[in-house]
Amino acid sequence: AALEGVLTTPLGLVDDPGADDLWSIQRTDRLSEMDFELPLADVDGGFGLAAVAELMRRHLSGDDPLRPYADEVAGVSDERFHGFLTGSIDSVLRVPGDDGRPRFVVVDYKTNRIRPGDLVAETFSREAMAQEMMAAHYPLQALLYSVALHRYLRWRLPRYAPEHSLGPVQYQFVRGMVGPATPDGCGVFQWKIPAGLVVGLSDLLAGVRP
Repeated sequence: AALEGVLTTPLGLVDDPGADDLWSIQRTDRLSEMDFELPLADVDGGFGLAAVAELMRRHLSGDDPLRPYADEVAGVSDERFHGFLTGSIDSVLRVPGDDGRPRFVVVDYKTNRIRPGDLVAETFSREAMAQEMMAAHYPLQALLYSVALHRYLRWRLPRYAPEHSLGPVQYQFVRGMVGPATPDGCGVFQWKIPAGLVVGLSDLLAGVRP
């Protein structure tokens, strides 16, 4: 019953309410467990998280719910990173875009409880999920996943344009996904990352300095 609730919760990705859940995504439009390995350049000893924070401040609007994370990520570590970064994206979905071209959506599934005690779908409000995202450093994870997808599509998709092809990132808090009755804005945290931020971070990891 819990899995059925997750699979039938509206995602807000397409206009057709009958085709806007995980159950409606065809296997040909889903890439599960997308493994990636990103080389991190050794230019200037690698990149630092302060540079990531600066990119976030430059590209995220003042009303973006995750913009405050820029101040947090800058203080996580003063190390510089180089070598290779490996990971696996839970799922990448291909959905139709408003311009007729497909968009590609990074999806990560989370089982976080957010708070102790009994839980209801409303527990997983957009505000609560945003706070959980920042506390667990999920925005940094989302940015790195988006860079991996950006590079994959750049190599594989004819006429690739990040501003058209990159869809939002969705963090699906499955405990708050209860099917069609899920309150609007609950359970699924959707973050539309500006294409310029993704491209800028990709360049930073590659050692390209502005």
